[in-house]
Amino acid sequence: MVMSLVNRERLVNEFLELVKIDSLSRKEREMANALKAKLEDMGFAAEEDGAGSKIGGNAGNIICKVPGNIDVPAVLLMAHMDTVEPGIGKSPVVEGDIIKTDGKTVLGGDDAAGIECILEAVRILKENSLQHGDIYIVFSVAEECGLLGAKNLELKDIKARYAFVMDNGGEIGEVAVRAPSQNHIDVKIWGKASHAGLEPEKGISAIQIASEAIANMKLGRIDEETTANIGIIKGGQATNIVCESVDIKAEVRSRNEEKLKAQTEHMKNCFEKAALKFGGEVVFNSELLYPAFNVSEDDEIITILKKASAKTGIPLKLVPTGGGSDTNIINSKGIKAVDVSVGMDKVHSQKEQISIKDMIKSVEFLVAIISSVEK
Repeated sequence: MVMSLVNRERLVNEFLELVKIDSLSRKEREMANALKAKLEDMGFAAEEDGAGSKIGGNAGNIICKVPGNIDVPAVLLMAHMDTVEPGIGKSPVVEGDIIKTDGKTVLGGDDAAGIECILEAVRILKENSLQHGDIYIVFSVAEECGLLGAKNLELKDIKARYAFVMDNGGEIGEVAVRAPSQNHIDVKIWGKASHAGLEPEKGISAIQIASEAIANMKLGRIDEETTANIGIIKGGQATNIVCESVDIKAEVRSRNEEKLKAQTEHMKNCFEKAALKFGGEVVFNSELLYPAFNVSEDDEIITILKKASAKTGIPLKLVPTGGGSDTNIINSKGIKAVDVSVGMDKVHSQKEQISIKDMIKSVEFLVAIISSVEK
């Protein structure tokens, strides 16, 4: 049984060590150093690429090859090193089977749990001389701020056919096989400043334009494949000044490219109509942050997952997700990739937690995945 091969004490202690490391996006230096040392202690050469300098960070992606002992297609195992805020001075609390945050910061299981799952799985393979093909490991930077590490990852020396990104929540055995594209939207609204008490009629309120546009906009859950959100609004100087300008940041996500385009255009039209109504101006910019992916159930990578499920008795659940991850980028670069659950729960919050039993099951599942790759 794979279960008996998982070293629970080692798994827990190393996970606690990892989550205590400060590793915000673009500030992953300490985490990168720790992971390079761990891989080298296992006897593997770990390298760091130049992604950090390209994105204004202090560390690059960590890349490591674990040579196989049988001739089967290589796999890429991936997790990200960065965490969201508040993520400085994390202090994990262990209560029975649960590891959680102390309520002051995130836990950082997103994605230290994925990292730990990979480290423990590779140790199991090595310590027990289990058969496997070549394994490439990538611990990426700046995932949380736009998948920047993955975008700047060179795959020319990573000869993997399949990728398993350990960065999903839900029950163990849950695998995201469909995920949306995301458009990031920046809007600048220009009105005209004037004194709000003496001559308000000479002004054009950028806030009023923004309000009109947003009130007429379809937002939230558009349909089962599409979401839209206004995330940030900034503007105004004082109550006695008719607001001259407003800056807005928004997003649209969809697993359907035509729906992504249509919702983005709808939001643009709402802003432009509101500006025209009040006599202001709008500058609307949209940027594709990452493309969608859709892995078919008859794909070879799904066959591998089904075999791993049968070996471990862990039910396989192929699901769509509304979030983006390094999986989107790896698929777009030509390696078939899926996002595998490591059991993280309440991520990006100060109530984040994870079950030790789930972490153990995720390691079991990953070892079974690797051993299920055949020619």
